[in-house]
Amino acid sequence: MNQANVLKPNDVRRLTDAVAPDRLLTDPADCWTYGYDNSRRHVCPQAVAFPHNDEEVAALVQACQTLKLPVVVRGRGSGTAGAAVPLAGGLVISMERMDAILEINPDDRLAVVQAGVTNGTLQRALDEYGFFWPPDPTSADYCSIGGNLACNAAGPRAVKYGTPRDNILGLTAVTGQGEIIHTGVHTTKGVVGYDLTRLLVGSEGTLGLITQATLKLTPKPAGRRTLRATYNNMTAAARAVSRIMAQPETPCVLEFIDGQAIRMIRDYAQVELPANAGAMLMIEVDGNPARLDQAQNAVANAAKGEGLQSLEVAASEEEIRGLWAARKALSPAQRKIAPKKINEDVVVPVSQMGALVSGLEALSEQYGILIVNFGHAGNGNIHVNLLVDPDDSDQMAVVDECLNEVFALVLKLRGTLSGEHGIGFDKKQFVGLEIEPESLALMKGIKAVFDPNGFLNPGKLFPD
Repeated sequence: MNQANVLKPNDVRRLTDAVAPDRLLTDPADCWTYGYDNSRRHVCPQAVAFPHNDEEVAALVQACQTLKLPVVVRGRGSGTAGAAVPLAGGLVISMERMDAILEINPDDRLAVVQAGVTNGTLQRALDEYGFFWPPDPTSADYCSIGGNLACNAAGPRAVKYGTPRDNILGLTAVTGQGEIIHTGVHTTKGVVGYDLTRLLVGSEGTLGLITQATLKLTPKPAGRRTLRATYNNMTAAARAVSRIMAQPETPCVLEFIDGQAIRMIRDYAQVELPANAGAMLMIEVDGNPARLDQAQNAVANAAKGEGLQSLEVAASEEEIRGLWAARKALSPAQRKIAPKKINEDVVVPVSQMGALVSGLEALSEQYGILIVNFGHAGNGNIHVNLLVDPDDSDQMAVVDECLNEVFALVLKLRGTLSGEHGIGFDKKQFVGLEIEPESLALMKGIKAVFDPNGFLNPGKLFPD
């Protein structure tokens, strides 16, 4: 950080009027850690503040208006698109100390939490009441509820239980002018006014800083069954997914990995899989134990069809772990091959998954880049991983063109460029491919209402 970016003493005093001095970092060495997220981008902020309540967040934003400092809100830094990176410096407001569970109300099936509560902490607290909050991203043990809401990050259970937008009742947030607003309701029905709650969810801190959330809870299912099916190719697996999703018993998990991923797992982990498997589905059903046999049989029958190689049903916890071993081995295997992989999370209609994977295989061959695909098959959310070697000049020369072709293929199949990772900085240059200028102009107009001076998370979401 150069000297021009260091805050002046009067600026620091203005910020410490909002939070106590021991909850404000200004030394670049202390601030450094708060300049990154899981996108591997890094820009050191000029200051980092740790508020305890809504009023302190509002006071910090008001101070930044006076000082003309950009503001970036940060959960736990688990996002992958650069949304929490303070590109313009300024102040990072870390929510990590706003981590109180304010209310758990089983009678009304809701919980009220501060934004810094981690997903895992909330799930453990709800467990004793017999409830859970459905969103379960891979980073659930350490990602924050505020971050989940900011990116609408869902996870495997979304196929049955929905995304954060489907499991939120209301929010407290601070606008770009430092105003505290309350949105939504404490009931499952309500149509008074515009739906600002779901507008803020997925806005990545560009409209307001989420400080509290009223969450809709779901009773924990009493039983669960796990199945694993392997297929000759992805086309057969995609057809099976369509059949599974067309029958009444909706699985709570429906994950897939493609043939390239299976080969990688076989090479790097001790996991038994058919030698010629071209795709694999992991399927779980949950609910009343008295009906689990029916649900299991319905899903198993739908999974059967042309191209099926094997269909296994776990009979014990040990067998469940065995069936999931292949899926859990995938990420470590990828890290061994390509520690700097490019990971995208596109979504296509379920019926188009086979066409997408076939197209990705063709792009992999055309550009000489290994592409591995896995994800949430039940809603067509596919994690496309370009395993590039930064030291391979030939690969690096064509990787951007290959990624452009990936996105063009997704949109051709009537898909969308991000399912849960968000846009942040990394994807913003592609947003114009999906959203027409008229809609982008309307979105920018909404941004100007919430944040008229443009200080909230500048440089994100919108193409330059």
